[in-house]
Amino acid sequence: MNAGRLLPWTGEDGRPCYLLSDGSGRVARLADDIETLQLGMAGELLAHAAELLADRRASSGELRYLARCLAGSLRDVKRVADSRGGQLARREP
Repeated sequence: MNAGRLLPWTGEDGRPCYLLSDGSGRVARLADDIETLQLGMAGELLAHAAELLADRRASSGELRYLARCLAGSLRDVKRVADSRGGQLARREP
């Protein structure tokens, strides 16, 4: 039984969403695009974080906001990693 692909978004109730397909459909391509976007945004956020952390004038409010953004980005990247790890596990003989 195919466990399905973990999608890069959740349902309205915050629970994970899965796709049962061969991976060639429109929803699979949309998920690929969103994962690519999330990973790119994570890289940009890391660059911004390095700059802000190097700035001794950064306020505690700015740093708390950065921490919230980093936590959200980490959640997204972990979901991508979990999804792709699951895909790899299903491909192994």
